[in-house]
Parts: sequence; structure tokens; C-alpha cells
Amino acid sequence: MRDYVYGNTPCFLDATWAVDKNNRGADVLVYGVPWEGGVTWGDYTGVELGPKSMRLASARYSGYLPELDHINVFEHLQLADMGDVDVVPAEIDKTMQRITAFSREIWESKKFPVALGGDHSITYPIIQAWSDTNPDKKIGIIHMDAHYDNMPHFNGDKYARNTPFARLYELDGVRNESLLHVGIHGPRNKPESGRYARDAGAKTLTINDIRAGGELRALANDIYKQASEGTDAVYLSICSDVLDHAFNPGGPVDANGLSSYELLTMIHEFGKLGLCGMDFVEVYPQQDATDFSSHLASTVVLYVLAGHALGQS
Repeated sequence: MRDYVYGNTPCFLDATWAVDKNNRGADVLVYGVPWEGGVTWGDYTGVELGPKSMRLASARYSGYLPELDHINVFEHLQLADMGDVDVVPAEIDKTMQRITAFSREIWESKKFPVALGGDHSITYPIIQAWSDTNPDKKIGIIHMDAHYDNMPHFNGDKYARNTPFARLYELDGVRNESLLHVGIHGPRNKPESGRYARDAGAKTLTINDIRAGGELRALANDIYKQASEGTDAVYLSICSDVLDHAFNPGGPVDANGLSSYELLTMIHEFGKLGLCGMDFVEVYPQQDATDFSSHLASTVVLYVLAGHALGQS
């Protein structure tokens, strides 16, 4: 890790700079998706600044996790930062196409992708790209979030932050019975959202299901088993607000969420069991005076990658 960072934006977790699309032998490809579509609540905005803020915060960290049997992730995996998708402000369809095209190149590389959002709408074009690359295969999705994000549209916008899983229900490459909404909680969900999930065949584990579900590692194994059934790959999508706001000051304000320990323990298990890629979305730097949520992103990614490294060993 470099001792100092002077100006500009560093690569995430000191990854090799590979914006020229030369992966340089990397195992993990990181990219940012600095996109924010329609804002669903007042001036709660700025999520497009998340990728930059997460990269800046990551300059503080190594890959060493003493609490995970002293693993140094960087001894097992080489990271490359591919830069950001060139989104087009106010051009929703064009941006979705660009996210899909960018993601498709990464999926074709057969490396492990880590996408930094951006609002949650980015997950749909990422999975669309996986489906394009694997036309005869099925994917399962572990969606960790306070909210279903499965509304048919938001004021006519089919690609808003609260709609991506409605689009994923419709995607042939997704096995809906292996799409799990995990950690759902709180009154910012719409009454019809649970019904939409049931009608599509998706499964729900609320925050109470997790708390009553017994030992976290065993529960994570059961969740992964359901997500992997009948599929060729499992993808992990994390919205920061699956965490209680006490652990996520730079995320949407939602109480009664997971603790950081609960989230990290579960996603480390998912990594060990075998994921094809992940995204981490909905970090609002302008709402977070300490940038804690941007810093948390490094730990979230490292816990998944530590599991990924162990699962491949």
C-alpha cells in the first residue's frame, strides 16, 4: 500500500490501475457506477459520489484481516480498478445501456467483478450483462437490503432505484425461486412489494427471520443453498441500508437493520461458498460527515474477497 496519496482519486484498495482495460493478470475487477436516477425523497441525494468517496476512503486500508485467521487478501487475489462507467446525466436508457456494455466486458473476462454504486438501479444492467454473456444459464441472487426495490416503476421510470428487482423478475437468465430478498424491514416498503415478490416466486427473509434464524454462519449457508438451487452462479447485491442506520450514517435512514458484525459474518460465508460477483450500493457521502459508510465499503468488499479466496483454495 502506498504511504501517501497526493490528489486525484486513488484506485480502490490500492488496486492496479487498469482503466485501459488491460487487466494485468488481476483476479478481481473493481469498477464504479456513479449513477443517480430520480430521487425518491426530498433532497436525500448525492449517491453518484459514492464510487469516488469509497475509493478515497479505501486508501487507508490493507488486505489484512487478523480476525479472519490472519488472512491477507492481497496475498491471494490481485485487484485491478477499471475506472467508472461513463454514465450520461439525465439519460436513463443510454446510461443503462452503457452499464450493460461495460459490465459485459468484465463478465467476459471471467474475473470476479466488484461494482461500486451508485443507486440500486445499477444491479439490473449488471445482471442483464451476465445473462447476455451466459445465454443458456441461470443465476441466483442474494439481495441484502431493507427494501424490496421491486416496484413496477417510479413515476413512469422503469429503471429507478426502487425498481431493479421488478426488472430482474422479468429477466430470463434469473431463476426467481433462487432470488432471495434478505434483511427486509421497515415501513418504507410498500404494502404491495411483498406480494410482487411472492407472485414472481422470489423468497423473503425479513430482519426478524434473520434474528430468529439461529447461528449466523449456518443461516448464511442455508440462504446460499436456496440461491444456488437450479442455478449456474450466485450474485450478491448489497444496499447499505440493510444495516441499521447506527452502523451506516451515510446510507438511507432505516432503523432495526443488521449490525456490521451480522452483515460481515454472512457475506464472508457467501464468499466462501462461491459467488460470481457483487455490488455495494447506496452510499451518500453528503449525508455522512465522517465518511464512515464510505470506509465501511472496504471492509465489506474485503470480507467477501477473503471468503472468495478461501473458497478457491
